[in-house]
Amino acid sequence: MRILKIFALILFTMNTTAQSIHDISYTSIDGDLVSMSSYKDSYVLIVNVASRCGYTSQYNELQELHETHENLQVLGFPCNQFGAQEPGSESEIKAFCSSRFSVDFPMSSKIDVKGRDISPIYQWLCNKKYNQLNDHEVSWNFNKFLIGPNGNLIAYFPSSVNPLSEEIKKHIK
Repeated sequence: MRILKIFALILFTMNTTAQSIHDISYTSIDGDLVSMSSYKDSYVLIVNVASRCGYTSQYNELQELHETHENLQVLGFPCNQFGAQEPGSESEIKAFCSSRFSVDFPMSSKIDVKGRDISPIYQWLCNKKYNQLNDHEVSWNFNKFLIGPNGNLIAYFPSSVNPLSEEIKKHIK
């Protein structure tokens, strides 16, 4: 799995002129390489998630959003960088999300959302040079990024914004 992560980072680094997130891939929680281009023509809500966070109950709202909006794909990116609140392995994370919250939206392998080992997707999301909107710094678990069907970043939402809030839903047409 580490090889897939390195490969995805190399691909992103080689294509530093990527104008669309659709040019990037990530490793799924099951170890498969997934191209973001598979979500073309859909809205995508990318969320860094954790199992032991005060915001973990947002999995309920993320799942509901996933089920009720046909033109939206929710993607969870487990991260252990904030308070060590995602210490489990991929299989433990998957089992927790499935049994506790009935999550069936796609999840990635555990990643870094900031720092030296930032994942290619979060490098794109957090850097205006790539996302063409704003620079962002992920400040805690359950920060949210909304991508439009064309692959452009539409908005960033902090942890405190509920996934079912009108603040998010108003962007999904």
